[in-house]
Amino acid sequence: MEALKISMSGMDVEWQRLRVIAENLANVNSTRDAMGGTYKPKRLVSGPSLSFDAMLSGAADANLSASGVRVMGVENVADAERRQYEPDHPHADVDGFVTYPKVDHATEMALMIKTSRVYEANLTALTLARQMYSRALEMGR
Repeated sequence: MEALKISMSGMDVEWQRLRVIAENLANVNSTRDAMGGTYKPKRLVSGPSLSFDAMLSGAADANLSASGVRVMGVENVADAERRQYEPDHPHADVDGFVTYPKVDHATEMALMIKTSRVYEANLTALTLARQMYSRALEMGR
């Protein structure tokens, strides 16, 4: 049943990545976040559920098989602000500039397509694993 757990963990991570991308796209023209500062574009950081050190040390002998992936966190993108001259905007500074998040539509859309393809690949793997387990049960009858 490890194949099912691995595919499901991959689907969960990619679903969360899609949510972060959607949040970035939704806030492309936001001048303020919930705390009153400038919205910072985010990136989801993911990796293996079991660390490489644990695999080498053998500390998790029972879990040495592949165990999928997990979300390690969400980080703000560095240097992700753009300033635009709009002296009539209510959030303009004393020089007339408004600070917006620096979100590149093309990058976000490419990442969204890649993420949806990875999600689909995990869904296909999950379906195939379920079919294989089902066939194995039928053969055992």
